[in-house]
Amino acid sequence: MSQEALYWIKTKNPQEVQCLLCPHNCVIPENSSGICRVRKNVKGKLYTMNYGMITAVALDPIEKKPLKKFMPGSKVLSLGTFGCNLSCGYCQNWNIAHGEKPQAEYISSEQIVNKAKELVDSGNVGLAYTYSEPLMWYEYVLNTAKLAKKAGLKNILVTNGYINPKPLKELLPFIDAVNLDVKAFTNDFYQGICQGKLEPVLNSAKLFAANCHLEITTLLVTNLNDNQTEIKKLAHWISSLDKNIPLHLTRYFPNYKMDLPPTSLEKMRAAKEGAEEFLYNVLLGNV
Repeated sequence: MSQEALYWIKTKNPQEVQCLLCPHNCVIPENSSGICRVRKNVKGKLYTMNYGMITAVALDPIEKKPLKKFMPGSKVLSLGTFGCNLSCGYCQNWNIAHGEKPQAEYISSEQIVNKAKELVDSGNVGLAYTYSEPLMWYEYVLNTAKLAKKAGLKNILVTNGYINPKPLKELLPFIDAVNLDVKAFTNDFYQGICQGKLEPVLNSAKLFAANCHLEITTLLVTNLNDNQTEIKKLAHWISSLDKNIPLHLTRYFPNYKMDLPPTSLEKMRAAKEGAEEFLYNVLLGNV
């Protein structure tokens, strides 16, 4: 399912377009896609190729997002698509984020909002856009979140936060809670492991913190981003936004293209203790 995308311009070359959704700002030749693989130049216009295409849907405990301090004990209808604008070598959902032909089914915004409303009696509070990268599903998430908001439902993003400020500011009025995946607290990690940059993610974190409930997750990858100095710097930076922001430190296990050993439990516990010097809510995951 394709639909003309938002946030793009034509370049001086009539056969090229430039996408302005995320910090990659891809210049895309005709019949080609951007880094995310789901925004494509078709005859001089940019189209989103995953509009309404759902690869996974489930009614999950809200704590699974993970969100520990937002409506605890409730459930949320979670849905995802395919595509991502980062390329993390340890991706946990690589089969849908980076898979060649993930199975997907079209479900309209109206249909998924109606389904979420039907599940209210089962404890559902709204919709969570998750599993792959929901910001590369921007147009569908924006339209769906508007309808969900009108229906009295909550909207939750589980995201890498790699988006330009202007489109994020358009989406934020409809978002109630976010779990932001901060991959690491060094630009070297972002560039070398994820093919991105740290600063845009920190800018998104500031906008999230100012506009909705925010929790942050960092997957601690053995010998790459699990040293105590870096974790303390991350926690200190988060505390400058709000010491009450929950930080989820998650244990890495080998996946996708990376075969490092799982993060040691000793490092996980030490990371928690270090982060607690600056934050009130530090939680361990996958332990």
